[in-house]
Amino acid sequence: MRYFGRRTGPATKARFLMMSSAVALIAASVTVAAPAVADDATAQRWIDSEFQPSTLSKADQLKELQWFEKAAQPFKGMEINVVSETITTHEYEARTLAKAFSEITGIKIRHDVIQEGDVVEKLQTQMQSGKNVYD
Repeated sequence: MRYFGRRTGPATKARFLMMSSAVALIAASVTVAAPAVADDATAQRWIDSEFQPSTLSKADQLKELQWFEKAAQPFKGMEINVVSETITTHEYEARTLAKAFSEITGIKIRHDVIQEGDVVEKLQTQMQSGKNVYD
């Protein structure tokens, strides 16, 4: 995970999303809600099929994914655009983790994996034009 210091621009949007998720989680914890059975089934499917082995028990993994699902509720239906350079880790994130995140949270991820030079060029163009393509 990259560190986002105090900046403006695309990193600020990601920070806002994280902080808003935390606030939403706190607000949601004040009220009692019925468990989301379908979301638990989706999370459990990912735990069983992709997130093994793990240092966490399957029950603890489910609790973690339930937290993500609840924190993301205010943002369901939102689309986040991500760009990364072509390395194995980013290919796995784009192909597998983005799909898991989308299914569990309801937030759609469009993850472009391109060559490093192209990433730099696209981000420079984005900064110079003032038009955000990536979040």
